[in-house]
Amino acid sequence: MEDEPLLRLDAVDMMEDAGFTAYEAKDADTALQVLETHTEIGVLFTDIDMPGSMDGLCLARTVRNRFPHIAIVVVSGQKTPMRAEMPKDGGFVPKPYVREAVLTALRDTMEKTES
Repeated sequence: MEDEPLLRLDAVDMMEDAGFTAYEAKDADTALQVLETHTEIGVLFTDIDMPGSMDGLCLARTVRNRFPHIAIVVVSGQKTPMRAEMPKDGGFVPKPYVREAVLTALRDTMEKTES
C-alpha cells in the first residue's frame, strides 16, 4: 500500500514481477476493504506515511490482529519504527528501497508467519 500513485504502480509491478498477485490501495481503509474481499492475500506491503484514518503502522498492527496469517512488510523514507511499534513478525525496509531487500523481507516475514 502506497499513497503516491507512481510509487504504488512501481510497487505493484515489483510484486507482480516477483510472482505475486498484487492489489492496490491508496489508504488504510481501502487496504482493509481489499483484505476483507480477497481472503487469498498473504502479504501486506505498506508505507508508514499514509493518508486517511490510520498510518501504515496502525494498519500493520490492525492486519496482524484481524488477519494473523498475513505477512507484513513496512517501508518508510521518513521514520524507522522501533521494534515495539511493529507488528509481531513484521519486517521493515527503509526507503529508497532496493527490490531485492523488499523481496528478502517478504520471504522472511512469510516464513515467520507460516511457522
